[in-house]
Amino acid sequence: MVDAAIVVEGVCKAYGEKRGKWGKGGERGEEARKKALDGLDLCVARGTVQGVLGPNGAGKTTLVRVLSTLLRADSGRVEVAGCDVTSQARAVRFRIGLLGQHAALDEELGGRQNLEMFGRLHHLGARRARVRADELLERFDLADTGRRAVRAYSGGMRRRLDLAASLVTAPEVLFLDEPTTGLDPRGRAEVWAAVRSLVGGGTTVLLTTQYLEEADQLADRVSVVDRGRVIADGTPDELKSRVGGDRIDVVLRDAGQLGAAVALLPLPGDDIRVDVDRRLLSAPVADRMSALSGVVRALEAGGIDAEDVALRRPTLDEVFLHLTGGDDRTSVKEAV
Repeated sequence: MVDAAIVVEGVCKAYGEKRGKWGKGGERGEEARKKALDGLDLCVARGTVQGVLGPNGAGKTTLVRVLSTLLRADSGRVEVAGCDVTSQARAVRFRIGLLGQHAALDEELGGRQNLEMFGRLHHLGARRARVRADELLERFDLADTGRRAVRAYSGGMRRRLDLAASLVTAPEVLFLDEPTTGLDPRGRAEVWAAVRSLVGGGTTVLLTTQYLEEADQLADRVSVVDRGRVIADGTPDELKSRVGGDRIDVVLRDAGQLGAAVALLPLPGDDIRVDVDRRLLSAPVADRMSALSGVVRALEAGGIDAEDVALRRPTLDEVFLHLTGGDDRTSVKEAV
């Protein structure tokens, strides 16, 4: 049996005012409300990172707000760190940390002052708040800049400080709602390193993100959410296996040769995918090395000039598009 830090069962949440039996457009009152969560189920094992992926409006942020007691669900059961979020909301708040999409820092204060302020807001004594601020600055490699005003911090430094602030009380469970949105690759890598160190210390993390690479890098398991429901759940490798096995990608120098390449290559024609804009064709393969050598020989024999030929595993991007119906790539019959 899983030692669960987060349990969500049949949770529903709708927005908008219910206007009697009928809505303005003739729909029933209940249907007129926007459903953000529609019977969502989720179980997160203690000491793991759970990724939550979904398109805009899928219900990710609403889920985090319900889990962190900022919003009450209309129905269903939610437990965090062994406490019910409705009847034991105060106990839940003492056990969690939250990093939202927008920084909660005072930019005129220094990094250390911000952390001391958060400590005092969490009822730490003045001395304990100072000690905890120093511990967190050291942990997140911000000790040398602790006196500097936050307005002078880089994006990655601000986000690391924001993350540190969410850990003032050493929470059992940490909610990260799109923590690296707007950061450059370096800033994103800094936050990733910080999250990895947290999990190494036993913290349970629920991470919502639109960066597929982020979930692949950090999450032990990933739940794909669409229209307020979990439509798939598993490890990144398990989800990738749903899309298929290995693929071979061929990028041509001339998109006009895509049709000829499809006809020549020793690949299953019905499964070849073509992206004309990228001059790319992609197909599943069973025997990696045999397929690679066969494709190279066929291209040379047919006089087709390839810019690149590569074998690859499925990506979480493909899983996401496949599961949410967002795969707009063109089939071979449509393209050539």
